Amino acid sequence: MAALPGQVAHAKNSSAALKEILKDVEPAGVTSRQALASLPVTRKHELLERQQATRSAGGDVFGGFSALGFGAHMPRIFSSPGPIYEPEGVSPDYWRMARAMFAAGFRPGELIHNCFSYHFVPAGSMMETGAHALGCTVFAGGTGQTEQQVQAMAQLQPAGYIGTPSFLKIIVDKAADMGVALPSVKKAMFGGEAFPPSLRDWFAERGIAGYQCYATADLGSIAYETQAREGLVLDERVIVEIVRPGTGDPVSDGEVGEVVVTTLNPVYPLIRFGTGDLSAVLAGPCPTGRTNTRIKGWLGRADQTTKIRGMFVHPGQIADIVRRFPEVARARLVVTGEMANDAMTLKVETACGGPDALAAKIGEAIRDVTKLRGQVELVLPGSLPNDGKVIEDARSYK
Repeated sequence: MAALPGQVAHAKNSSAALKEILKDVEPAGVTSRQALASLPVTRKHELLERQQATRSAGGDVFGGFSALGFGAHMPRIFSSPGPIYEPEGVSPDYWRMARAMFAAGFRPGELIHNCFSYHFVPAGSMMETGAHALGCTVFAGGTGQTEQQVQAMAQLQPAGYIGTPSFLKIIVDKAADMGVALPSVKKAMFGGEAFPPSLRDWFAERGIAGYQCYATADLGSIAYETQAREGLVLDERVIVEIVRPGTGDPVSDGEVGEVVVTTLNPVYPLIRFGTGDLSAVLAGPCPTGRTNTRIKGWLGRADQTTKIRGMFVHPGQIADIVRRFPEVARARLVVTGEMANDAMTLKVETACGGPDALAAKIGEAIRDVTKLRGQVELVLPGSLPNDGKVIEDARSYK
């Protein structure tokens, strides 16, 4: 079985597929995690480019990443912006959402009001198939038509809501304006946008306990919140790595980096798929008793590419500079000044001596890699913020 970059064809099951992927890159004494880290990260733009290339040639619309063809085993296809096309298979809980719904308080025999979109994107079907696997009935509310959503909730009395938090707030506000009570809606599972504590408290004041799930159209469920409200527990059928932005290099537990996910889905396997999201591993087990690894939740975006004096500089270039100097642990490029009159300083963590000579060599590497001149500031290990930023744009745009 030949593996394309970021893809495995016709995977039979997760363990067998992982062994197949790693058999040529896992020498004696190397763990599967280490071997996995030696494979390239597949970026979303690369997935799009592959799909576009094969479509233009009249070939597979999925760019060779799907193990199935059209027909009974692929009942639906979805489209995310790009467009990037995603297949849906027939296995129960194909997107692996039932576990997240259970953690949010939903139970078999309940009615769920699903306000994720059923149009183009997989979100609506993603939640519906998970609810069916859990044993719930679904009202396909979709998006928009706020007054009709209020009426349906009032008449059907669903146990809870699934969708974006902002849309449920709109529905609750509209119900108040209409003088309609929604006493049955006691719980909600949110996704698709940020769910800050202030909004969580707003719902709690109205008797609604809301929990987050973290999923993407490419991967399905990645992690979910529990009643402990301490980070997000990883789904048990994905492998998650946290890597330094711009690279595929795993960081230490607790350090912020990009979320990279491997899903050995036999229909649509993705190996080391870069989400572009920042997070970090959260130490210790979940107080609810769930034993899988936790992450801190969404901490921002990993794509920090910026333009400096007319030249694009991206995190991968900073990583290239750091690799040239074993004595450098981490680095952060800080861009200051004003547009068209900016300056950049590369702050590097190092414990070695001879700072003047090292700084001069790093300065030469900056010019070599970025074609720009920059200052170098040597700082002690642990001095740089643990926020996943490799490039900090601190310029004034006034």
